[in-house]
Amino acid sequence: MDEDLKERTEKEISMMERVFHSLSLKDSENKLSSEFFDMSSNYFSDSKFFVEKKDYVRAFEAVVISWAYIDAGLKAGFFEVPAALREYFTF
Repeated sequence: MDEDLKERTEKEISMMERVFHSLSLKDSENKLSSEFFDMSSNYFSDSKFFVEKKDYVRAFEAVVISWAYIDAGLKAGFFEVPAALREYFTF
């Protein structure tokens, strides 16, 4: 196993845990925003599952996909994150 991949994956998961603890949906009644959140959350859960299995390639892929859903949701106006976390996204 590539130690660098393991460290990078764990770093990304840690960052996304911070994001999920502070993320808020602007309109929880909006079906599309809820779907974006659910997809991101599901991929994030998958990433942690793959880490447990020591499958760091799939874990990294899943956490990056999770991040992408949040990033797209922020651009679409579905979510809000605190200013301190905005540096992690492209807005």
